[in-house]
Amino acid sequence: MTELHIGLLAFGGVAVVGVLAYNKWQERKHRQVAEQMLRPSDEDVLLDGEEDAVEEEGEEEYAVLIQRDENGEIIRAPQLAQRKEPVFEAEADPAARQEPVFNFDDEPAPAAEPVYAAEAPRTAAKATPQSALDFDAEPALAVKPAAPAFAATQAQGALSIDPIAMPLREAAPAVAARAPASEMPAPGEAEAPRTLMAPALPTFLLSPAADYIVALETVDFIPAGQFMQSQREALLRIGKRVTWVGLNEGSGEWEVMDENSPQEYRRLRIGVQLADRRGAISDAELSIFHTAMRQLAEEFMAVADLPTRKSALEDAYELDRFCADVDIQIGINVVAVGQLFPGTKIRALAEAAGMVLEADGAFVRRDDDGRVLYTLSHQSQQPFTAEAMKTLSCHGLTFLLDVPRVPNGDRVFNQMGDLARRFADSLHGVVVDDNRQPLTEALLEPIRKQVAQYQGAMAQRGLVAGGSLSLRLFA
Repeated sequence: MTELHIGLLAFGGVAVVGVLAYNKWQERKHRQVAEQMLRPSDEDVLLDGEEDAVEEEGEEEYAVLIQRDENGEIIRAPQLAQRKEPVFEAEADPAARQEPVFNFDDEPAPAAEPVYAAEAPRTAAKATPQSALDFDAEPALAVKPAAPAFAATQAQGALSIDPIAMPLREAAPAVAARAPASEMPAPGEAEAPRTLMAPALPTFLLSPAADYIVALETVDFIPAGQFMQSQREALLRIGKRVTWVGLNEGSGEWEVMDENSPQEYRRLRIGVQLADRRGAISDAELSIFHTAMRQLAEEFMAVADLPTRKSALEDAYELDRFCADVDIQIGINVVAVGQLFPGTKIRALAEAAGMVLEADGAFVRRDDDGRVLYTLSHQSQQPFTAEAMKTLSCHGLTFLLDVPRVPNGDRVFNQMGDLARRFADSLHGVVVDDNRQPLTEALLEPIRKQVAQYQGAMAQRGLVAGGSLSLRLFA
């Protein structure tokens, strides 16, 4: 190692020591300054010290606060000594307080009518139905259990039925078993349903007791076809009836919308039926309808009123249970004892009684309003045809009464019973039940009373047997 290397090492060591010493000195100096600044003071700079009143030019007065620093130098900070608030001089007695008074010569203009008005939540009549209606009847007339869940009559072989009142389905299970878990209203979904201002909607078109109804209102008039085509694909996935109703602004009346009509609407009511003979609407179906209506409102920039789905599902399950309890058909059989019944004679007797052979293969008796009262069909469910009646021979016939769809069911039952006996006399047959036991007038009378009691229970619920709403629910 040369002397140059040794010198450079020595110089570097001295430089390092010098830098460390300088840093130490700077640290000590700043520590002292910080301690002086943070040292607690016994003096209150706001209360103690000398104050000199100094009157500046103008109307404001200031007090000069004198404070000395650590070096004894005087620091002066001007501070507002007195704040003057503006004073409004009153002509009256200053001690009396006067409130401002607004004098108007005219009455204020009435508030404008609101564009929309909220109605109370739907309050469909909810009579508490019994799980099985307990009617006073003979033990032999007890209701027999049948196929479950509001089944269609043809699928259950209802054309060959005991005259005893047989339900077409079992009651739906309890709400706790079928209703979905509690859900919060979706965004845009009202907590309680309300109705946009419009004339009252006739219940024969849509009824809160049987339909989930959505109200829509647009700014512009839009053809019916555009509305109904918008969500067609989604609504086809729903197994329940969907009804479109629009307000005809010209007549001021609600009417069923026709997709092919040029009529334009801006106020709509769209409803999906809550129950029918296949059962209650499902949560999935109601969700599809609910979503489709929201998208419809967004597409046409409409104001929408969508009731909560949870409440509608509960109503649907309760309505389905009630309908299951009263959904019965009464059948009276006329069977041959020896000779078969010729088709030509059956047709002649039926037409003489005012019955008409219809496309479904049954003779139908209707009232003056076109409602079906009862039907006559082949006991083996083989359909009648005009051509086949010429050569047909059968062992038995069945008269059928659909209790929820017939007005004044007890009287219609009496008429049907009388016609069955006339057929039996003319065809040399006998009136029997499904067990081929003869039916006398004494046995038919309790059934007539049962029909009246079932229809009475429907009336208490707000469902008129044979009415438009009942025809929809029991379809």
